Formats: sequence, structure tokens, C-alpha cells
Amino acid sequence: MQYVKGLYNYADTRKSAVTFGKFDGLHKGHQKLVENVKKQSEKENISSVVCAFDMRAKELLMTKEERKECLAQEVDYLIDCAFTKEFREIEAEDFIRDIIAGVFHAAYVVVGTDFRFGYGKRGDIHMLKACEVQYGYELIVIEKERYGGQIISSTYVKEVLKEGKMNLAGRLLGYPYCVSGIVEHGKQLGRTLGFPTLNVVWPEQKIVPPRGVYLCRVFMEGRAYNGIANIGIKPTVSDEKKVRIESFLFGYGGDAYGKEIRIELLEYVRPEQRFPDKEALKSCVQKDIERGKKYFGIGE
Repeated sequence: MQYVKGLYNYADTRKSAVTFGKFDGLHKGHQKLVENVKKQSEKENISSVVCAFDMRAKELLMTKEERKECLAQEVDYLIDCAFTKEFREIEAEDFIRDIIAGVFHAAYVVVGTDFRFGYGKRGDIHMLKACEVQYGYELIVIEKERYGGQIISSTYVKEVLKEGKMNLAGRLLGYPYCVSGIVEHGKQLGRTLGFPTLNVVWPEQKIVPPRGVYLCRVFMEGRAYNGIANIGIKPTVSDEKKVRIESFLFGYGGDAYGKEIRIELLEYVRPEQRFPDKEALKSCVQKDIERGKKYFGIGE
């Protein structure tokens, strides 16, 4: 996949199958759009394109880097389209002529039922349909994906995550909610208490589920490890306000500093809490570890 930063830096002159949106989280609804783009491109031997509008919100389901990784094997191009004032003020008719036809040479335009575009959001699927013949593309409208009668959307996934419902979030996303980062040196507290952890700073823009302890799966250098993780600021031993995720892995005793890991959050165990002393903290963490071992069937 080629990652193109800037709408007008896309230079492929071939016909394409293209879809548009924010694609925050790449949940099951987004996946239907991407799958259809891929299907049309393979059938017609044309370029497959995801044009993603720049995500600048404070609470995102995924970082840009995570989005790139998720799409890397799915499409030919990921376009990072800055949502500038100039872009927002493009008239809907000009969007069709200059971008859909002009930039992407679209043979297929794949969008959801509520897709809106152009200044004042005047453009919709009805306008796209009316312009099919004039601009030589075929419009494919994908119905919303639902779970339990509820439309799957990034907003809905965020609401579920904030409630700590990790299993439901995973069903909506189509994969466990996860976070990636480089393992950093911490204060070695876990090691002194008998449970060394892998310390990763939580990405600033990425939405934080309830602070506390989670059952997790950690991927590192092609291997997967079960474990428990704590998201928070360690109120018992630190005044630092930076949110971190610290993972204790079952069956791992190596040196992970400087390595990139991905942590999948499987189940919320308990909220973050302040303990009267380190011994109380250690006792509670030991209970968390036992719960984790039981969950993963370790030592049975």
C-alpha cells in the first residue's frame, strides 16, 4: 500500500474504486466499505483507494499509524486528506468533478447511506447517483452495519469503550481494542514487587478506556503473550499525570526495552485505585495475576 499525504499528491492516472470517510477505528462498518473497494478493484484490475479525512479530534479510536497498519494489506492507496478550510468550502458539484473524477478517475464510488460532502454538506448519495453518467463512475451504496439492532459507528464504539465493555467493543470493531508503543524504562516498581512490567506511554489523541486493570494479549516480535495490564497514572507511588499502560506477561522474562509492542485489551477487571502502602498494592496485584491465570487457563 502507498500512503499519500495530501489529496492532490495522489498521482495514479488509472481508473479507481474509491471510498471516503474518517475511518476512525476501522470498525465493521468501515470494513464493509473497504472490502467492496477491494472487490471492485480486483474485478476490474483498477486501483483501490481509501481517502481518509484528517482526524484531529482529541479522542480517537486509532492513531494515523495504526490506521496505516490496518489498511496496509487491504488497498493500493491510503490518502491522508487534510480537512482544511479550503477543502471544507469545496462545493459539492466541484467535489464530484474535481476530486472524484479529476483526482481519482473513479470507476466506482463506494460510500455509506449517510455520506455527505461539499460545502454545507450539500452533497449526498442522491447527488452522486444523479452524476454517475456524466462523470463515468458507478455508485455503490453500502447499508450500515448493525449489532444488536444498533448501527455501528465510531461514536457508539467510543461510548462502549468509556464504559469498559471491552468484549462488546471488540465485536463492534471486529478486533480487540488495542494500543501500540515502544517499551520504555519505568521506575522498576513492578520488578521490586516481583512482577516486572512493560511500560508504554498512552498515545495522546487515543481514547483511554476506564483506568484500571485489564486482561490482555501482547504481541512482540511475532509472538503473542497473555497477561494483565494497568492503564493509569499509578496514584499509589507517583504524582505523574501522564497516562501509561503497564503489562505483566505470563511466561516472559526477557528484556523488552526499546521494542515495539501491541497490547490487546480483552476484559476490564477493576478500576485504578490508591492503596495505603506498597504491600497492599502487591497483595491486590497478586489477586489480579491469579484472576488472569484462571482466565487464560494457566497452571490448571
